[in-house]
Amino acid sequence: MDSKQIRKRVNRFLNLFGLVFVSLTIRIVPRSGLYVFARNIAALGYLFAARQRKIAIDSLSMAFGNEKSPEEIGKIAKDCFIFMAKSAIEVIFLMDKPALVKKRISLSGKENLERALSNGRGVILVSAHFGNFPLLLARLALDGYKTSGIMKPMHDTRVEKMFLEKRKKYNVKTIYSQPRSVCVNETVRVLRDNEIVFIPIDQNFGSGGVFVDFFGRKAATATGPVVFAQRTGAALVPCFIIRQPDDSHMIVFEPAIPLREGKDSQETILINIQRLTSVIEAYIRRYPAEWGWIHRRWKSKPN
Repeated sequence: MDSKQIRKRVNRFLNLFGLVFVSLTIRIVPRSGLYVFARNIAALGYLFAARQRKIAIDSLSMAFGNEKSPEEIGKIAKDCFIFMAKSAIEVIFLMDKPALVKKRISLSGKENLERALSNGRGVILVSAHFGNFPLLLARLALDGYKTSGIMKPMHDTRVEKMFLEKRKKYNVKTIYSQPRSVCVNETVRVLRDNEIVFIPIDQNFGSGGVFVDFFGRKAATATGPVVFAQRTGAALVPCFIIRQPDDSHMIVFEPAIPLREGKDSQETILINIQRLTSVIEAYIRRYPAEWGWIHRRWKSKPN
């Protein structure tokens, strides 16, 4: 076993230990103290997770280097860690309390979702790893919407199983991104049943996607939403969950974005993935701490 494998195993153990520690701690911490606890966890994470902190600062500098000062970038990075800690604690604490989930999360632009569903061809919620998106799926399921999410399984199968069980309690279906054929077939099936599929397209997609502009740089981006829309006629509805000052949340549904045709299928995909990515960028610019900056979004480069 080489040093890289050892490092991965140690990190997975620490992640699992941290999850168990947090799960046990929030059982005894009063509800009024949960977000104070989250801030303390975030402060420790920002201090000791040097690699993630560096990625966040580097990513923010690439996105905002010409617009924000180093102090502003540092503030966003710290707030990002705080928001991630709050979201993790909310998932553990709130996902077992459906009534509280419904109370703490409001919906804005719901008429856009209803209008899209009225076409009878399903809805693709195009989004990002932005805000507390697991709560977004749970909230929709509580309102009776048949909801699925395309997700990449976590490296630690024990952690993945824990969160899978939480999603199942809300009847949120999990469509794993691999094997690809299974993912495609299941996604097409639920869309043809006029259901909702949540697809985030904000992470580096290597050589399998298309390169579009994201904060002025080319970013490898998944094409799934547009490909599925072409195949099924499903509506493309941008959707985001935004943390409010009192730590409640608001889910925002944008009007559906109709496909704009190019000279061929590939150009159609490129044009519309760019349009969807531009919507995601606009939300990140407006609420920068809501996005996961600890991901190397621009890791892949165009040939």
